[in-house]
Amino acid sequence: MNHRIGTLMGGLLLIANTLWAGPQLVGTGATFPYPLYTSMFGDYTAETGVPVNYQAIGSGGGVKQIRSKTVDFGATDAFVSSKELKTFSSPLLHIPTCLGAVVVVVNLPHRPRLILNGATLAKIYMGQIRRWNDPAIRHLNPGISLPNWPIAVIHRADGSGTTHGFVSFLAAHSGEWKQKVGVGKAVNWPIGLGGKGNPGVAALVSQIPGSIGYTELVYTLQSTLHVIAIQNKSGRPIMPSLASVTAAIPSDFPDDFRVSIINTPQPNGYPISTFTWLLVYQEQAYNQRTKKEAQELVRLLRWTVTNAPVYTQRLGYASLPSDMKRAVLARIAGITYQGQAIQ
Repeated sequence: MNHRIGTLMGGLLLIANTLWAGPQLVGTGATFPYPLYTSMFGDYTAETGVPVNYQAIGSGGGVKQIRSKTVDFGATDAFVSSKELKTFSSPLLHIPTCLGAVVVVVNLPHRPRLILNGATLAKIYMGQIRRWNDPAIRHLNPGISLPNWPIAVIHRADGSGTTHGFVSFLAAHSGEWKQKVGVGKAVNWPIGLGGKGNPGVAALVSQIPGSIGYTELVYTLQSTLHVIAIQNKSGRPIMPSLASVTAAIPSDFPDDFRVSIINTPQPNGYPISTFTWLLVYQEQAYNQRTKKEAQELVRLLRWTVTNAPVYTQRLGYASLPSDMKRAVLARIAGITYQGQAIQ
């Protein structure tokens, strides 16, 4: 978002806060959907007059803030596990809004058409493969000239759904990674430099020759970052794109929408694809919340899910399949205030 757009958005929110006598909606969490939510929530404010303040602090922060009930909604790129759901004081809903891809980016001369797989990526991120002309990388990329450069490993420094998706893919292809490092929104990285948020990782990769990192697809579409292909479960090298992310979507999904499409079996699907979710409480009468606040939140959720396709493709996201969209709207209709559905 450039300075002019940021100034305009700030002005709109200031005007909305001045004119609107009702509640302001506040959310926080994932950086991956930040460009989408900035555009959508800005338009929602302009259309309805209801201010929506979204702060992108990472998925871990979004989960933490909704658990403490200091925001109206959280946002995460990694669904809350069944074990973690038990730490919440009341039932939590996952509202998927769109899909994206965790992409691997590198800084190498001549921008080679590089292919990597999960096993090789795990060895790079464990420090077992340290140079770009390692035999394992050359085996995947015959005929490509690779420099004898050290690999500078870049990862997220903050708790992140992007990290959760990336390390889930590594764990699916490396028992050693799964045992020694594990899966989570934050892990104890064996090596590497940390960047704050997706923008921080992208900036470090841009600045450091020989580096490798991971970020969300949307952060690469209008940048000079060099994106590489990843081998999927069918053995095909797949470039991340809206088409390959959409191809990763399963034909069915659980009722609570907590589904992972990491390492998708779909033959044309990009293997590090993920949904992103808004997190809200099923019962909205808590912490002295008013019915008006609950109504405004439900209206925002309905508007977001209904209108997301207008924004997703031009901003670099994939839309929910139509059957999931209908099911999500039905779930939103079941949100209650003092046990009664919110109209």
